Amino acid sequence: MTFSIAGRCARTGMFGVAITTSSICVGARCPHARSGVGAVSTQNVTDPDLARLVLNEMEAGHSARDAIERVTEDRANINYRQLIAVDSNGSVGSWTGTHILGTNGVSEGEDCIAAGNLLKTAAVPIAMTDTFAANANRHLAERLLRALEAGVSAGGEEGPVHSAALLVHHEQRFALVDLRCDWADDDPVKVLRKLWIDYEPQMEAYLIRALDPSRAPSYGVKGDP
Repeated sequence: MTFSIAGRCARTGMFGVAITTSSICVGARCPHARSGVGAVSTQNVTDPDLARLVLNEMEAGHSARDAIERVTEDRANINYRQLIAVDSNGSVGSWTGTHILGTNGVSEGEDCIAAGNLLKTAAVPIAMTDTFAANANRHLAERLLRALEAGVSAGGEEGPVHSAALLVHHEQRFALVDLRCDWADDDPVKVLRKLWIDYEPQMEAYLIRALDPSRAPSYGVKGDP
């Protein structure tokens, strides 16, 4: 009941995830990234802690594939989980347990990996990685969001989706982009697109405010010079 893409920008070193699902607040559970390390999506019957463990393994020097293998080996309830990851070299890995819901699939591309479950068609992840590859010169957040939109256009889930999220990490320990639609009765990916359109022009200003407030642009409120 979820589909997602994890990707790396080889030019900037950014990592991120775009994801949508039928349940509420997918951004609170499933997408994870760590600056300089990689990105992970943990989905299906979700255990958010698996993403932390995979990121820890990648930070220790293991590839995405090896990190997932180390985390999933002999782990209780692992056959209910689906995982994808991309590491600092652009290598990818995945896990799809035997108890994954409905039609499911995984597609690996250069610097990216997409996966889903309870899909309308197994072509959904392929459409996502193809779209990611076709937008290599765009900001990573835009590439990921376009890939997610392509997944929707390719059929998406069997049923309606209700939440969506876009997460990107760059050089800081905090996220550069962390946008979420926690619930929409119709088309949360469209809501996410509107959030990105509104946020992108302000993104750099918020980063400057965090790093050097003396150079930050005004908020435009009373008392702010």
